[in-house]
Amino acid sequence: MSTAPAQAPSRVRSWLSRDMAERLALPVVWIATIVVFGFLRPDTFLTTDNMFVNILGTQAVQVMLALALIVPLVAGEYDISVAANLSLSAMIVALLNVDHGVSIWIAILAALAAGAVIGIVNGGLIVLLGIDSFIVTLGTSTFIAGVVLWISDSRTVGGISGDLVNNVIINKLLGIPLGFWYALVFSAILLYVLEFTALGRRLLFVGRGRSVARLSGLHVGRLRWGAMVASGLLAAAAGVIYAGTTGSADPTSGLNFLLPAFSAAFLGATTIQPGRFNPFGAVVAVYFLATGITGLQQLGVDTFIQQLFYGGALVLAVALSQLARKRNAIQFTPGE
Repeated sequence: MSTAPAQAPSRVRSWLSRDMAERLALPVVWIATIVVFGFLRPDTFLTTDNMFVNILGTQAVQVMLALALIVPLVAGEYDISVAANLSLSAMIVALLNVDHGVSIWIAILAALAAGAVIGIVNGGLIVLLGIDSFIVTLGTSTFIAGVVLWISDSRTVGGISGDLVNNVIINKLLGIPLGFWYALVFSAILLYVLEFTALGRRLLFVGRGRSVARLSGLHVGRLRWGAMVASGLLAAAAGVIYAGTTGSADPTSGLNFLLPAFSAAFLGATTIQPGRFNPFGAVVAVYFLATGITGLQQLGVDTFIQQLFYGGALVLAVALSQLARKRNAIQFTPGE
């Protein structure tokens, strides 16, 4: 009789330690990766240029695209069109600013508006016609890619205003390009919305079960549609940052960001808040993957390792995130 109360605190401490270990597993592995490559290549890997500029400073686009994926994923949807959206918004900025002499700030607003329109169209097709989001966004992604090739005449457009380039990659805060800080701010805002607002809880509720959410009085269609619009806006913002990072727009290179973004979104769901798509988990995942690839490249590993790394990370991350989601569902089943 007296052993049960004594065992209860022990079980609680054990559960908390396991929970904390799971939450911090990926950040710890990231730090360990830095230590290992720093030991193997101390003269190149641990330099300020490599850590602050090459790793932290160049991944803002990847972070933003992962955030664009997270919003619909939380609501139970997929948006395959984010990478094509990125290419389109970057190309709109370049064409308006370089070819037509439009102010860079107006060009940015036009790019963001285009991203919102893509989100509206995707959401309308998904909600009003009841088409699966994967199929819809796969189709719109191909369509958008064709539009980008058409409006750009299949050429790379360079010479984007220095006002954008300076405020993304050249100017620094604490030695890190401003693009990093923009992505961090967007991550914090999205975290606040998803965790501390009614809208975020409703999106999570819809993602866990549309039928139950509908019976609870939620406007499920409106929430799903809004998630697609938010995804379009964030993907367009990623395109703007991409244009500022490179100073140009390429009609096809944006598509290369899709697999890494999905890898980061799903790998991020295994840490910080295991079993849930979360912004800071995605941030950690992006920089863990970038650190690993950079370190392997400095060790002289062939360039194909990038595809192997991202592809393997995606498969592993999906498996782990699904296990975490199932375990959380069991733990929080009513009546247990």
